[in-house]
Amino acid sequence: MTQTYDLIVRGGEVANHAGRGKADVGVIDGRIAFIGDLSQASAGEVFDATGLTVLPGVIDTQVHFREPGLEWKEDLETGSRAAALGGVVAVFEMPNTNPNTTDPDTMADKLARAKDRMWTDHAFYVGGTHENAEHLADLERLPGCCGVKVFMGASTGDLLIADDEGVRKVLSNVRRRATFHSEDEYRLVERRNLARTGDWTSHPEVRDAESAIMSTRRLVGLAKETGARIHVLHVTTKDEMEFLRFHKDVATVEITPQHLTLAAPEAYERLGAYAQMNPPIRSQEHVDALWLWGMQQGVADVLGSDHAPHTKEEKSKPYPASPSGMPGVQTLVPLMLTHVANGRLSLERFIDLTSGGAQRVFGTANKGRMAVSYDADLTIVDLKAKKTITHDQQATRCGWTPFDGFEATGWPVATIVRGRVVMKDGELIGQAHGQPVRFQETLAG
Repeated sequence: MTQTYDLIVRGGEVANHAGRGKADVGVIDGRIAFIGDLSQASAGEVFDATGLTVLPGVIDTQVHFREPGLEWKEDLETGSRAAALGGVVAVFEMPNTNPNTTDPDTMADKLARAKDRMWTDHAFYVGGTHENAEHLADLERLPGCCGVKVFMGASTGDLLIADDEGVRKVLSNVRRRATFHSEDEYRLVERRNLARTGDWTSHPEVRDAESAIMSTRRLVGLAKETGARIHVLHVTTKDEMEFLRFHKDVATVEITPQHLTLAAPEAYERLGAYAQMNPPIRSQEHVDALWLWGMQQGVADVLGSDHAPHTKEEKSKPYPASPSGMPGVQTLVPLMLTHVANGRLSLERFIDLTSGGAQRVFGTANKGRMAVSYDADLTIVDLKAKKTITHDQQATRCGWTPFDGFEATGWPVATIVRGRVVMKDGELIGQAHGQPVRFQETLAG
């Protein structure tokens, strides 16, 4: 090929839908123009990927960047900075901010705040409530909206629809796939007195596995009744995995790296509040089921970090006063590449969970594949690099990670968003110019 490109990523091993092999990637006007031998082509910029592996850009479909209203924990700039440093090209951000993202004005406000501040491309969930349920078909079509998010069990913030009638009303009005935090609020309330002050090992007793499967059974039943499509976030239990594998006609599934990597009670004994999140880190029995059914048997569709930072000061409070949530957008790639290196996960499955799965579940337009005419979103990694994850590396405003001291094999070397190198060798490059993600079901507005 003798054509001139804006960018050529040259000499790396490309891994995409066509398999793995040495190839160059040529970019024109922010999109992939050619994949193959470009040794005779010229470009305005050349990225030498010799010895590296070039992946489709990683999309993190669940992050909490806390802006507006909770910026002391995180904001859109710092959160997206962490994402870009972690090899992530796009993030879908949650609505439980202050104010909640529940109407056109709050959605427009987030998009305005993101402009020229976010390093990655981005989309925002609109929160489903009792009050806005009848308007969700319009709200989910707003520019920059990745879909509707519903909390069936209370977590950080005050968005909550606990009752079947409220969930039914949401599902009757949405047209896109709706996303759910699935824990049974009524059971959670009944079990609050099981919390032992200062003892984080009681967290998975308060928010037990039964709370999760009760809610998920209810949710799937309501989805089938209304003919709606659902996406169940951060599935953590053996029972849910064994149940959801029979309901893939309506339900897609997310798993987080931390639920695949940490196990109770050891994580709580070692990390205390830094291991506390909702739904909880659970016992090895549940972790093994996530791997068997979610990963090996293919029930899981996407990996999301559920990046949900709190300050060290907030986390220093004794359980249950300590808030639930942990950062994770910057560590998703090295954690999961370590599982690849250890033979527990294939690289092809990792790619599907972090790019192709997001494209299928959410219907991203021009994103989620490394193919000609798609956005030139690339995550370039060194599969052999051995590095230790530390608190000091984290760009998140909270300044900590539950994986401090984790020995990773596999590391993000560069993040390319629509043909722009935004991170290389652990340094951000240029200015923040992330753009709203577009979706196939809402291209007409």
